[in-house]
Amino acid sequence: MSDRSKILLVGDSNDDDTQVLSFLRNHYDVVEVSSPLRALALLTRGGFQGTYVTSQHLVAASRLARLLQNERILESMPDGVVLLDSDNKIIWHNQRMKQWSGREDIVGENFYSVLSSPEILGPDFCPFHTALSSRAPSSSTLRAGENHYYQIHAAPVFEGREDPQHLIVTVRDVTSEMLQQQKLAAIHKAGMELSDLKPEELLDMSVAERIELLKSNILHHTQDLLHFDVVEIRLLDAATGKLEPLLAVGMETEAANRLLYALPQNNGVTGFVAATGKSYLCEDTTEDPLYLSGAKDAKSSLTVPLILHDEVIGTFNVESPEPRAFSESDLQFLEIFSRDVAVALNTLELLVAEKATTAAASVEAIHTAVALPIDDILNDAVNVMEHYIGHGPEVVERLERILRNARDIKQVIQKVGQRMTPAEATPGGKQQDRHPLLLGRRVLVADEDETVRSAAHALLERYGCVVETAHDGRETVFMVRNISVLGRYDVVIADIRLPDMNGYELMLKMSECRDAPPLVLMTGFGYDPGHTIVKARQAGLKEVLYKPFRLDQLLQTVERVLSTAQPQVST
Repeated sequence: MSDRSKILLVGDSNDDDTQVLSFLRNHYDVVEVSSPLRALALLTRGGFQGTYVTSQHLVAASRLARLLQNERILESMPDGVVLLDSDNKIIWHNQRMKQWSGREDIVGENFYSVLSSPEILGPDFCPFHTALSSRAPSSSTLRAGENHYYQIHAAPVFEGREDPQHLIVTVRDVTSEMLQQQKLAAIHKAGMELSDLKPEELLDMSVAERIELLKSNILHHTQDLLHFDVVEIRLLDAATGKLEPLLAVGMETEAANRLLYALPQNNGVTGFVAATGKSYLCEDTTEDPLYLSGAKDAKSSLTVPLILHDEVIGTFNVESPEPRAFSESDLQFLEIFSRDVAVALNTLELLVAEKATTAAASVEAIHTAVALPIDDILNDAVNVMEHYIGHGPEVVERLERILRNARDIKQVIQKVGQRMTPAEATPGGKQQDRHPLLLGRRVLVADEDETVRSAAHALLERYGCVVETAHDGRETVFMVRNISVLGRYDVVIADIRLPDMNGYELMLKMSECRDAPPLVLMTGFGYDPGHTIVKARQAGLKEVLYKPFRLDQLLQTVERVLSTAQPQVST
């Protein structure tokens, strides 16, 4: 290795610089580059005593100077910035990218491998290739690991008239924004569930029973999804301006019964919100003149209006013993949920309850609305759990808790429905008596068609079955393998042709699971590609359902399987 100092030469040899270049080569180790971008990458690594730019590359020198100046600016940016070549290899990066990668030197590494080979979510699934080929910027979103999201923006770097060979890529961590969007979607879905019962569907329910139904649903989602423990809802009497209490949990008795009107003065934050139609964030109750004592030792509160058709119909208030406990995100979440609460109030006719005489009778609409979304949560959870088999027991424990909580949601709704619906108005009670073998049995239905999965809930759950669904064979196996936290499935019903495997292949996969449940395959008459049914029967398959089948055929088939299988009561 030479002991001579290194000099970086930017440009090519020419007659004007012959003597200088000869001197440099005789006394130094000269590293020659023709691109200022390559010079930047080499200078970043250090080790040069100086830089020499040939007389014909003064423009390049100016560009290099600007890049070096910009480098100091880019190092302090909260976003990641990288310079890539046409092979997606990193030529230069700022400090943020090094922090995200957890490595000291990522120059020369593939961009995607540095971010742990993330999934490209779009809209452009080849953003770097697009930017180079189109000579225009391109953007996309990446998902790395578990729920970590990055937004990238790639812009080509032009050097003269040649096609661009390098990209400047900015990388922004958008995890919090993406998770917030997911939570917003979940909140909106939960809010829609509140109003999924129509008045004519609530048979022989009194006003008090309807109010209790809605209060139970609101409280469940407010505590479990929004994580607010102190809740107060008041409804506005348009004739008197009085704010009548509807729901108060965690509030002092005196505060819950306090007489309040929709007036901006002398009626606390609740009166102000009802009068103005504007949300109010009280960050510190001890310093806010509008606040009237509500929950014991409350230090902050958040109050939003209940608005229906651009009119205020009430208020939704939450409080916390911590000062500044609520963020702008909490405000946004509660506003979205409150809009759906207002719709639910209107749908159940609670605003004109004194004029209502009867209501329709079924909680099936609520359950139908949440059944498939809950199944989606279960499917996602077992997919992630499969990924963590043998790793991170605390992660598996949390995923098992998600499975239990997701299943609890349906059970809570079913219990609410049992309380709200008079027994004499529910023919399902008699149907269950005729099929006692189905009561409490856990059934997994696998079909690509959403209507089939939805129908499975509607048909089997009215007879007391606990139904869960899967989209394909892989999910089915995952669900069977990870049901152990709650026992096991009593029977699996699967379409003969799933997106990723046929019924026979599914049967073989399930046989690898410990204590695998019996399988029933569904198929159309005469449709048996690859003799799947024949192979499955030879392997031990006992039951086949031929579509379209009648309800009694479905029930009889499931009962036959249950009667011959090892007795098992689901929890």
